[in-house]
Amino acid sequence: MLMHVGREKVNFKYTMKGNTLQETSLEKDLGVVISDDGKILSQCQYVYNKAIRILGMINRTKRYKERGIVVSLYKSLVRPHLIYCVSAWSPDYLKDKELLERVQHRFKCMFKDLWQSDYGERLKSLNLWTLEERRNRQDLIEVFKMYKEFTRLSIDELFERDANIKGTRAHALRLKKKQSVRDVRRYFFSQRVVNRWNSLDQETVYVGSINSSKGRLDKIRKTSISFFMDSAWSWRWDPRDATQGELHAEIV
Repeated sequence: MLMHVGREKVNFKYTMKGNTLQETSLEKDLGVVISDDGKILSQCQYVYNKAIRILGMINRTKRYKERGIVVSLYKSLVRPHLIYCVSAWSPDYLKDKELLERVQHRFKCMFKDLWQSDYGERLKSLNLWTLEERRNRQDLIEVFKMYKEFTRLSIDELFERDANIKGTRAHALRLKKKQSVRDVRRYFFSQRVVNRWNSLDQETVYVGSINSSKGRLDKIRKTSISFFMDSAWSWRWDPRDATQGELHAEIV
């Protein structure tokens, strides 16, 4: 298979052992759908469809939906597909974010007592974060792992240290955000995570383990719930969430 990538793509024909390689605009590699235009719409649609099918299976097979058990099934069978390798393909367009969040809209409809509550109240009662929050949290964890050399990729291979540290509250591991023109670059992992990483306090940055880092990030979310959100917009109420029958139509 052959994929041409770039702003000015020269569509040459390539052959191997006398056979012309077939061209494609989409290809899945290690569970992530890669597009020749650099956008992640196809990946979002792929994981959404997969998560909805599994959610439908849970809804059909679990007759007595005890809250704790169903939430555990969601966390172990559904949500991993929505956050797998997400630092490599995190969506930047609102329509893509809402598409993924729709899975949790569908999930909370399994509980009749939550039908009339708004989305934030439902997530709080189920002890869940929005998927956007989890994606941004995962970005910070990946930077921490690079800094602590828990991964093969060094932090200096993707980021540039900021030597001009201003303010007494700034930690010494601040990163420099580079200028970018196109959205593909602007919302790439090494760009989008910089501001949020730089805003962390020293205690969170200098912890010694991944679990300690996760614990500190969870505490930040309790005191500043908007810290992991990209913008102030709230998830809209979806009229199709109103009845259990429509839930079946969506996920069966």
